[in-house]
Amino acid sequence: MALAAYRRTRRLWLSREGWQRRLVFWGGGVLVGLAAVIFATLADRAQELFSGAIAGRPWLPLLLTPAGLAMSAWLTRAYFPNAGGSGIPQAIAARELRDQRERTALVSIRLAVGKIVLTLLGLAVGASIGREGPTVQVGASLMHRVGATFGGRFPGLLLAGGAAGVAAAFNTPLAGIVFAIEEMGRGFDMRTGALVLAAVTVAGAAPLAIQGDYLYFGQSTAHMATWQDWALVPLCGIIGGLAGGAFSRLVVRMAKGVGHWPGHAGRAGRWIKAHPIPFAALCGLALALLGLATGGDTYGTGYAQAKALLEATAHPQAAAAVSPLFGPAKWLATALSSISGIPGGIFSPSLAVGAGLGAELGHLLPGANAEVAVLVGMVAYFAGVVQAPITAFVIVLEMTGNHAMAVPIMAGSLIGCGAARVMGAEAVYHALSHGFLDRAHKAIAARGPSAAR
Repeated sequence: MALAAYRRTRRLWLSREGWQRRLVFWGGGVLVGLAAVIFATLADRAQELFSGAIAGRPWLPLLLTPAGLAMSAWLTRAYFPNAGGSGIPQAIAARELRDQRERTALVSIRLAVGKIVLTLLGLAVGASIGREGPTVQVGASLMHRVGATFGGRFPGLLLAGGAAGVAAAFNTPLAGIVFAIEEMGRGFDMRTGALVLAAVTVAGAAPLAIQGDYLYFGQSTAHMATWQDWALVPLCGIIGGLAGGAFSRLVVRMAKGVGHWPGHAGRAGRWIKAHPIPFAALCGLALALLGLATGGDTYGTGYAQAKALLEATAHPQAAAAVSPLFGPAKWLATALSSISGIPGGIFSPSLAVGAGLGAELGHLLPGANAEVAVLVGMVAYFAGVVQAPITAFVIVLEMTGNHAMAVPIMAGSLIGCGAARVMGAEAVYHALSHGFLDRAHKAIAARGPSAAR
């Protein structure tokens, strides 16, 4: 029996088909890693461009942001349908589809290019979006193209592309694997696990080779020292989870109201569906007003503000410069950006919202470590939005490198996820993927019985 297993393994490793599969996953992983590095560099430049444009001209976003969001929404609808929003729901939906035509409508090189360009446009005009979710769709698109080029069906290819995108975007390879299993791969096929791991490994190696090793948010030194610190865990977990659940409910409800799920639209939803470009411009105007109220803190990914709050002890002046309204204002800015219909992710902005909410909650208990509240707030809010507690825990731990906070971060993630579920919130990525699946199934049915086979 052992000899037979050995022979099967040997045949698998030496067969042409086996090496073709490995080369597809490895080569695709390298492409995803390189794309993630280029995307990250361009995203930083886009934010710098916006910051430079509004320096000394705080009124400029009142014109620039509405016009930019309206243009992005129009380009998305006219030239890049299915590129709107985060990109993770599209990757999840594509993985569930067997029809190659409809799958390609969600993950293709054309969509990947549009996703990158329009996400950069959003960042260049002040939208509260991130690049990490779009990198998942880009990664899935690249992997899909590589598989199609080699003319074979490779189970787990889209899963690997999405996971590789997370790993390369955040320099968090472990989080990429967990994301693949918990978020994208419900019903994960363990037989493809080694190939997914290989794709994530090579995708993560490309940024390391080009940018060097780094922690996304720098090294956090927060630690639990007093009972007040431990009291922050349930407090930030519950408030963060409820806020994350509220965000998820709003975004999903708006998606249902503007046409992903017909029959749910009220009067406001019908108006938005009929006037998507003016609605995007109104969202942009609201974003500009929020930026004015917070000294510009709500524009972009929120990375700089979250990092400043995480390093409050080492750099108190930078933390003090963050607006006290940052948490709730960033929540609203990210919600407006998400419902406007433009391409852009919610990964980084969600972590920033959680950091802002945690920082304010940390001031409620005298003697508590505010950095503990920031960390727990980040993971609780993110877990409340995506309802993937293991992914939230691992990604925050890997991004900050603070293993001394592993237990409080884990507890905050579980509490935040639980709080969101109690209020009836859906996991935002999977809930949004249903709209893409519904439209794909209708398109298949419209093509007739032969298309469905």
